[in-house]
Amino acid sequence: MQRNVIFAAAAGTYDVMRFVRALSRLEGVRLLGVFGRLDDEVRALCHDVARVDDATSLDDLSEAVSLLTRKHGRAHRIVGINEVLMVQLAQVRERFGVPGTSVRAATLFREKAAMKDALRAAGLPVARHALVASEREAFAFAEAVGFPLVLKPPAGVGAKSTYRARSGDELRATLALMRPSASRPVLLEEMLRGTEHSFETLTVGGVPRAFSFSNYLPGPLEVVENPWMQWVCLLPRETKGAVFERARVAGLAAIRALGLDDGMTHMEWFARPDGSIAIGEIAQRPPGPQLCQMTGLVNDVDIYRAWARAVVEGVLDAPWHRTFAAATAWLRGVGQGRVASIRGVREAYQVLAPHLVEARLPTIGKQKNDGYEGDGYVVINHHRTEEATALIRAAIETIRITYA
Repeated sequence: MQRNVIFAAAAGTYDVMRFVRALSRLEGVRLLGVFGRLDDEVRALCHDVARVDDATSLDDLSEAVSLLTRKHGRAHRIVGINEVLMVQLAQVRERFGVPGTSVRAATLFREKAAMKDALRAAGLPVARHALVASEREAFAFAEAVGFPLVLKPPAGVGAKSTYRARSGDELRATLALMRPSASRPVLLEEMLRGTEHSFETLTVGGVPRAFSFSNYLPGPLEVVENPWMQWVCLLPRETKGAVFERARVAGLAAIRALGLDDGMTHMEWFARPDGSIAIGEIAQRPPGPQLCQMTGLVNDVDIYRAWARAVVEGVLDAPWHRTFAAATAWLRGVGQGRVASIRGVREAYQVLAPHLVEARLPTIGKQKNDGYEGDGYVVINHHRTEEATALIRAAIETIRITYA
């Protein structure tokens, strides 16, 4: 008997399709899609597809699921990977009586202030924070906590629309830009200090069954603030030690506190100079595309199949054994405008080729991306952390991008 699995996304992007392909290869699954935009591969992999005007709309998603279930029968699972859809998908599951992460849990993972309240209530170390609707409330928080502070949307993704205020003048200027109100509050947080890392897990039946770590070099916010920097994410082969153990214990406790059933999580955390750790935030989704890919590489698993098996069948696809190191450099240059030239590609390839997993070079003529993920990337892996570090350093020192 085939099980109907509905996957929802705004579009079948390059990264989304890795998960769609994994679902389509599961035995006994009839894959049904809900997409805002359709292409030939989506149609080829899905047994049937419903197109929606707005994939983030609860009404549009509900109407699409209703149509698909009338045609093909009850849904076994309704899933997706985009953070902006997680609450709506939980609401749709609730409407149609489909198992999966609850609306309460999805909301706690999505709403950062509520998330931090729940983690603090569970005794976990998180940044002090407040939702502010006015300049007066913001300055009251600043007086209590001190500078620097971080300002962000309560349900933002990554470091988008995230700012650092080092003084009262900077706070006032950023508030003027973000314009907080009772209906659109701004999340204000103390600035955590230390090295920044991530912690990924695969959870089955409410129990985290496998996990992985990464190092951010440097943190995304610092990259956003300094256009000359290129962001690197390194997954070392060695993850032993007291700091990693503290992060593991805190990360597993965070998942229990927020209530995930099946799927992947992505937690960002800080290792403080005194050896303690603090949780930045945690998301109920796979990590970003290259970090997700690297999580599979270093643990020698097909990470996309592992995710699919977890959310559809509630099983751990395979044990994880840390056998590699991996790294990604997100490529960008100094300046503004459109990509005018890319130099050093041949030289970089000669060094990286034996360990190159994937590369996407910037597109000539494309407007510069103002985010920390730059205009392209290079992914490598190696059995030794030191060699992986040297290779990714060579990539960012050799490939040069200019804008005009």
